Amino acid sequence: MARCLVIGANGFLGSRLTDALVAAGHRVTAFDRFSRGTRAFSSADLTVVPGDFLSVADLAAAVEGQDDVFHFLSTTTPATVDGDPTIDLRTNVAQSVELLALCARAGIRRLFYASSGGAIYGPRPGASFVEDAPVAPISPYGIGKLAVERYIDYYAATAGLSAVSLRISNPYGTNPNPSKRQGVIPITLNRILRSEPVVRLGDGSMVRDYIHVDDLVRRILRMVDADPRHRVYNLGSGRGTSVAEVLETVRTVVGRDFPVRTAPKPATFVDHVVLDVSRYVEEFGADDDLSLTEGIARTWREMTA
Repeated sequence: MARCLVIGANGFLGSRLTDALVAAGHRVTAFDRFSRGTRAFSSADLTVVPGDFLSVADLAAAVEGQDDVFHFLSTTTPATVDGDPTIDLRTNVAQSVELLALCARAGIRRLFYASSGGAIYGPRPGASFVEDAPVAPISPYGIGKLAVERYIDYYAATAGLSAVSLRISNPYGTNPNPSKRQGVIPITLNRILRSEPVVRLGDGSMVRDYIHVDDLVRRILRMVDADPRHRVYNLGSGRGTSVAEVLETVRTVVGRDFPVRTAPKPATFVDHVVLDVSRYVEEFGADDDLSLTEGIARTWREMTA
């Protein structure tokens, strides 16, 4: 079994991945600030390393002796970075480059980087994006993700770093930190729980590729013991759903209507993003994913339990 370091282990994706790696028998080190004083993962059979992603010394100590490193930490979201475009450069991009250098020097087996399939391709109406499609992000968040991918190419060429960029679509599920405002599905369900109006960006026609976090983690786990043939993989459902369809599905799941307030769609939010997942399926096989209704229902049950 591999020695696995999860950077961002207390986050939404990182915590689910941490539990899945432990369950699969890997020797896991969970790295995060743990600033909330609680652990989002449930596993006990692992090593917990409190540390600051912005500290090179903390990262160096955590990376040493690892086989696989999972970079699943982000200091920004697509919404927050719009207010200060330089913060992504000063934090995510700069420190990710430091991490890549540390991984190259430590001789890790492989780095898995949580990139973005929702922000990296840019606007192209009606398209399903393959990994080799032109990338033209228009948001600071997507630009930062692409910059890190390009630095991965640099360290692969100059230092032999083995890394895989995971272009993840729009994962959803129960977020251990409800204050994190990312993702229309968890935000909508939280607002319903608090009896607050649901906010819809634009007219509801914006299309995204939604995947339940458990289905996403299962895909990633399948790659750990394999030898991926490519540097980049789209990870999503391969299906597009409009915001209006999401809200209608939520109404069905919660069994009641709710007020909806319309807000302007940010200029950096593209209208249509659906990922072509053929590369992953051909190499690792297809999955029996939750339908959107099943996934939202699971999320709602967990939030109301």
